[in-house]
Amino acid sequence: MSLGDDNGYGNDSGRTDDAYSTIGGTRQTRTRLPDGEGGDGYNAPRRPARASRSLITMAGVVVLLIAAIAFANMGGGDGNGNDGDGSGNGGSKPEAASTAATGTKPVTGKNGTIPSGFAHDEQGAQSAAANYAVALGSADMFDKTRRRTVVTAVYAPEVATARQGDLDKVYSGQDFLTSIGLNADGSAPAGLTFISRSNPAGTKIVKFNGDSASVAVWYSALFGLAGEGSKNPVSESWYTNTFELAWIDGDWKITDFTQKDGPTPVGRDQAASPAEEMANAVEQFGGFTYAR
Repeated sequence: MSLGDDNGYGNDSGRTDDAYSTIGGTRQTRTRLPDGEGGDGYNAPRRPARASRSLITMAGVVVLLIAAIAFANMGGGDGNGNDGDGSGNGGSKPEAASTAATGTKPVTGKNGTIPSGFAHDEQGAQSAAANYAVALGSADMFDKTRRRTVVTAVYAPEVATARQGDLDKVYSGQDFLTSIGLNADGSAPAGLTFISRSNPAGTKIVKFNGDSASVAVWYSALFGLAGEGSKNPVSESWYTNTFELAWIDGDWKITDFTQKDGPTPVGRDQAASPAEEMANAVEQFGGFTYAR
C-alpha cells in the first residue's frame, strides 16, 4: 500500500484583513451627501431608483438561475451535444448522477466482516469494488489472521491462494513495519492508535461484459499513528484503484487490481486536530457499507 503526504483543509476565504481595503483593491472611499447637498451641482434632489428597472433585473436573474438548474439536471452529455450512457465503456464520461443514490438498499450478506451478495450488474460491480477498496485499505491487513480473512473474502479463490504468501511478506516485513512505526506483530506501540482507512469518493465502470467488469474507485486514505509522541502522524492521501472483477459463485470477486496516485485536491489551511482527538475519531466513527 502506498503512503501519502500530509494534507489539510481550510475554513474561510475571500475576506481581507485590511479594514480599509475594498474588494476592488482601490482603497478609495465615496462620501454620499444628503439630498440637497451637492446632488447634481444645482441642489436638485437625487432621483429615486426606478422600481421597474429593479424588477426587470431581478426577473432576469431568476430566469438565468432556473435555466442553469435545468441544464445541470439534464446530466449526461459529452460537451459536444452527445448524450452519455453512464456505462463508462471505453472510458466515456459518466452522467452527472452516476454516483447518486439509486434507492437500492445496501447488501445485507457478509463474508466475515465484509459485505457480500452484490447485484449481478454494473451497480453491483461498483458497490463491490468500493467495499473491497475499504477492506484492502483497512488496519486488518496488518494483522496476519485478519488479513487472510480479508483476502479470502474479496479475491477469486485461485487468486487468493496465490496472493497470500506475497501479502504476508509485504505486510509482515520488519523493515516495512518499523518504517511506519508498528511493532513486529503489526500492532501499535503502547499509547498510540494505528489508523488505516480508505474512504471512497466515487466509482466508475471502465468496462462491463456480463460476468466481468473493470471498476475504478477514487478514494482518500487516512494512514498513520495517532497519539502523543507519534513519529508517523495520521495523514491523508488520494488514490485511484482499478479493480478487475469476475462473477464467481454468485458474487463479484477481484482477479487483479492496479493503483495510481490522485486525483488529489488542493490542500487548504485547516488546522490539524490534536493527536487525542484523531485517535478518538477512529473509535467513534465507524465505516459504511457502500451501495448506490
